[in-house]
Amino acid sequence: MSKTAAIGAANWLRLAAAPTFAIMALLTTVLGGGSVDALCSTAGASPFGGMVPMYLLMSAFHLSPWLKLIGSRARLHRVGEGTA
Repeated sequence: MSKTAAIGAANWLRLAAAPTFAIMALLTTVLGGGSVDALCSTAGASPFGGMVPMYLLMSAFHLSPWLKLIGSRARLHRVGEGTA
């Protein structure tokens, strides 16, 4: 695999993380966490326990590549407007 292809694949993987975790949170909410959710929570001691909050936090932590992409597109758009 060439270096360019590896960098391209890494960029796509970085962008895939946040939506993947958001979808997992949605599916866990809709379909229910079941016994796995019970194992990952502290028996209801905290409102932040369970799989759904964990998936939402992971999604938030992986938003950086999306914010960088949006920011770079906004800069390109502003530069394009300034030259017209």
